Amino acid sequence: MSTPVHDDPLSRERSHLAASRAALRAMREDVEALDITDVTANWVNAAVLESQIEERVKALADLSDTPLFFGRLDYLHTPGAERAEGAEGESFYIGRRHVHDADGDPMVIDWRAPVSQPFYRASKKDPMDVGLRRRFGYTGGELTAYEDEHLSDPAEAAVTSRLLQQEIERPRVGPMRDIVATIQPEQDEIVRAGLSGSVCVQGGPGTGKTAVGLHRVAYLLYAHRERLARTGTLVIGPNRSFLHYIEQVLPALGELTVRQATVDDLVAHVEVRGADEATTAVVKGDARMAEVLRRALYSHVTLPTEGVVVVRGSRRWRVPAYELEEIVRELLARDIRYGAAREALPQRIAHSVLVQMERAGEAPDDRVQNAVARDAAVKALVKSVWPQVEPARLVLRLLSDADFLAEHSEGVLTDDERKAVLWVRPARSVRAARWSPADAVLIDEATDLIERTHSLGHVVLDEAQDLSPMQYRAVGRRCTTGSATVLGDLAQGTTPWATRSWSEALAHLGKGEAVVEELTAGFRVPTDVIAYASRLLPHIAPGLTPVASIRENPGFFDIREAPDGTADVLAACRELLEREGSVGLIAADARVAELAAALGTAGLGFVGPGEETTRATRLTLVPASLAKGLEYDYVVLDEPQAVVDGEPDERTGLRRLYVALTRAVSGLIVTHGTDLPAQLTR
Repeated sequence: MSTPVHDDPLSRERSHLAASRAALRAMREDVEALDITDVTANWVNAAVLESQIEERVKALADLSDTPLFFGRLDYLHTPGAERAEGAEGESFYIGRRHVHDADGDPMVIDWRAPVSQPFYRASKKDPMDVGLRRRFGYTGGELTAYEDEHLSDPAEAAVTSRLLQQEIERPRVGPMRDIVATIQPEQDEIVRAGLSGSVCVQGGPGTGKTAVGLHRVAYLLYAHRERLARTGTLVIGPNRSFLHYIEQVLPALGELTVRQATVDDLVAHVEVRGADEATTAVVKGDARMAEVLRRALYSHVTLPTEGVVVVRGSRRWRVPAYELEEIVRELLARDIRYGAAREALPQRIAHSVLVQMERAGEAPDDRVQNAVARDAAVKALVKSVWPQVEPARLVLRLLSDADFLAEHSEGVLTDDERKAVLWVRPARSVRAARWSPADAVLIDEATDLIERTHSLGHVVLDEAQDLSPMQYRAVGRRCTTGSATVLGDLAQGTTPWATRSWSEALAHLGKGEAVVEELTAGFRVPTDVIAYASRLLPHIAPGLTPVASIRENPGFFDIREAPDGTADVLAACRELLEREGSVGLIAADARVAELAAALGTAGLGFVGPGEETTRATRLTLVPASLAKGLEYDYVVLDEPQAVVDGEPDERTGLRRLYVALTRAVSGLIVTHGTDLPAQLTR
């Protein structure tokens, strides 16, 4: 005997899903049907409104393979209402965005709303007035299962959610997806932290720190939309491949206005065509270079030795040299930008002239002061005393002129450090120079010394452990009046200037007051894999807590000798491609060309990191230097010792290896023709 539809919970939930999709479609159609003909004053307003409508239509898109809701909360009492005896609470469906019916009643509640918070935080110990928490399971976009937790029933034992585990371990093909259905309590606390404070998240591989940072942006945009619409938000990643990998997370949550960039994008004042040796880059990235630049810039200011005479009609007004010197010294003593002080100087001189005019019985106004400030004699004095300085030319001179560099780095840099940064063959001009990434950061620092950098409302900085102090300063300039979310793992620092401590990094960022949170629960990397990779921690970051995988599935892990070299590597790839999900082949950069040729000869299709995988082409060939932040269901790691040897020193090489070992979500095969690094065999 079949169960009637109205008595079948799964059928009722499917009906609610269908009704919610219909309601979302109606919301979208209502926006598309808006007529703005009579509500805009001019074509500019019309264009702005049309753009806003277009963005709203995009935000209301119903993605067929993305569930509209993933959970339900049955409250014991209606939230916010008086608790009348015997009164029953309401049920709320929790999803990626708000959906309401024709009467305006909610059918799906945005996961960021206060009423949704217990879905992530409620427990047997603290049910938060929730009687039932229901999770839904989906296949594609179809609702296929549900699972209930009766939080107010002391007789029901707490168990690990099977659907939650399945969602965490679900195979992935293509870019990173959101974790909105699987956010854990400790992650939710970080996501919902206030806008005014900055947060630093130290998280090992698979702890979800990147996802936490992206969901924090989505939450802040929900909670402070007006403010952040004015001030802007920015996500900073380590490279283009990484940004491409994460770019679909925020749109899936309905957020389309967040800009994404690399640090190199932020400081792109000149064309970067060169590269520095590691020792040179370390010095250029040192925070002491900020003082060198400041000294070099302000060396252009000279104290006046003669007065200035301003002619107004038949009268001549003279400002003596000593008074001009006082004005210049006062501007130098003030904490304002070089350019702002230069703009203030003619106004201060003009004010001195106006004081003389008033003493002589005249009554000058602001127009007279502005006219005096524009006087040829005043302009000539300003040009000689406080000349304009072009940032790139300033850095060009520092790196080209040994005497100029020595003068302004005295007591700051050593002789060896000066030799390291000085160009062997000085460039003839800014355009001819082969600028390096570190040079571009120096130019950005000089630019900010002259004119204040625009500050945003919130900045997310991912893979922060690889930034130099000067790069931290460049990012910090973009959020001086806003807040930041800093994400990283000290154990994965693979640059010669990698961060030694978060307190030091946050000081350079200008966010020394930021709260440091550590995520140690691993949701992505299988138990056996993370345990193996953690053998490296005592050698690369002895103070860090190893990640503890909470996954019930230990995953697939195998270490194989490869006497046939590349042939054995290809065999491992074929084996993993027989499984469901994405496969990454990670190798030392120097090995990539050989492996690419072998894959082509063998007829194994593959893409590069950041390129879109498909059902037909699920293999990605990844240079070890680009593996950070990426993840694949299965990974073949080729020749670990070659990964270590590809770096300038052993510690950096072992950190690079740690990154490569922890990219797998479901399984890892390590192939090696030479001995494994000793640190892995102990």
